[in-house]
Amino acid sequence: MGKKMFVLIVVLMSISLIGIIAVQVYWINNAVESKKEQFKNDVQKSLGRISEKINKNEEYILEKKIENFIENTGLANNAQIRNYLFQEIDTTTKERITFGATFLEENFKLPTDFLNNDSIIYKRVSGKKDFFSTKLIKGVDNEPSVYDESRFSTTKRFYNIEKTFFSNVYGDIRSRKPINQRISNSELKTIIEEELEKRNIYLNFKYGVYSNDGLATKLKSGYYTINKKESYPYPLFFNSENEVDYILYITFPSKNDHILSEISNILLLSLFFIFIIIIAFSSSLYQLTRQKKISEIKTDFINNMTHEFKTPIATINLALDSIKNPKIIDDKEKVLRYVKMIRDENKRMHSQVENVLRISRLEKNQIDISKETIDMHDIIEDAITHISLLIDDRNGSVETHFKSVVAELPGNEFHLTNVVVNMLENALKYSEGAPKIDVYTESVGKFFILKIKDEGIGMSKAVQKNVFDKFYREQKGNIHDVKGHGLGLAYVKEIVEKHHGTVFVESEKGKGSIFTVKLPLI
Repeated sequence: MGKKMFVLIVVLMSISLIGIIAVQVYWINNAVESKKEQFKNDVQKSLGRISEKINKNEEYILEKKIENFIENTGLANNAQIRNYLFQEIDTTTKERITFGATFLEENFKLPTDFLNNDSIIYKRVSGKKDFFSTKLIKGVDNEPSVYDESRFSTTKRFYNIEKTFFSNVYGDIRSRKPINQRISNSELKTIIEEELEKRNIYLNFKYGVYSNDGLATKLKSGYYTINKKESYPYPLFFNSENEVDYILYITFPSKNDHILSEISNILLLSLFFIFIIIIAFSSSLYQLTRQKKISEIKTDFINNMTHEFKTPIATINLALDSIKNPKIIDDKEKVLRYVKMIRDENKRMHSQVENVLRISRLEKNQIDISKETIDMHDIIEDAITHISLLIDDRNGSVETHFKSVVAELPGNEFHLTNVVVNMLENALKYSEGAPKIDVYTESVGKFFILKIKDEGIGMSKAVQKNVFDKFYREQKGNIHDVKGHGLGLAYVKEIVEKHHGTVFVESEKGKGSIFTVKLPLI
């Protein structure tokens, strides 16, 4: 995959992820706003019922009080009678219809306790309705003979007329009476709770009643102050001109928690899916990056392997051409020298192939690692012997510092020897000039610790993170100032982990490296 294509895919995936998350956030925000609006409507409806209920209760109590006063008083302070008569005659049918009405208006002067030492007149209206109808019925020879008459009367109170008078009285009383005498704090709180519960609102609330001028009244919960941004207002009382006189404000401190709790299931589900999308995106991006990295590493490996095979193949070809030369084929000594050269180069190629196959079989668990009790100090000495010629060739040195009291542990002699050899060869390859290598051992608790220290070129933090990865090399492509395929340390890690141990590196650029192996003792 090309770099431009990789960047394009990452950008498109990022845009898609951001778009999906943005849509989810937008939907969640809309759901929250919708719940807020629904909550506001429920509160407003409840406040409307509260205002209506309080006013009706007040009107009912006053009406009952006046009725009781009138019944106990008996006689009105003064009265007025009004008579009305209406008559209609139909000349065609000879029918006459008469309607009469008598109204009795009784005026009762209400006592001063109704309105703070001020007097109010209340009217009671009753009356009688009379209906009279006559019709002339003609007899023989068209002579009048019989009158058909019908009449009825009704007596009743005219509550609709009284209601008009009462509305005026009620308006005067409510506009003059102090609000704290019209309803108490406990009554107001009880009514608010009842109406809110009818709308399934069981939240703690604070309330306060304020005049139309913004002045506070005694009707409030604790030290309530208006917060117009968070409060819900509603007209509570009106004056005699039907204008707003007092306003009820109510606030819910835990409103936001309540709204979120109502959509908590959907909200958590949305957040869960957003999290899944982010995880999937991160995993996809990681796999893309990893595959790109593996592709680059494999390309480097193939280039390095090709270069490593070129030299022995070219040497073998030259040796074969030389043997076929008539002047040399009869020279037994030279033929044997060329045959040895072919064998050595063939052995070198076989060793390279074996390294690749070994790490492949190890990953697939196809290598049998039988364990027995071994002495790690003996393993280290044997490994040093393997590379002694290479050390001597570069005028280097390997110093051992065996401080471990116990060196016996369960392991595979062959593979652990290869582990130490690979680590020593790595220290040798990345040392400039005469290599100086120190090998330390110690036992800490139930573990055997092996440290191999060099004074080579060292490595950066980024390289340290990947140094144990298969095929990884700091130098890329066809650069071969340091030979290798990036398999040695990967093999070390696999073998150490098969022995239930750990391996890690500490290094600083230009100051060398320390490779540490930690293996469990018997």
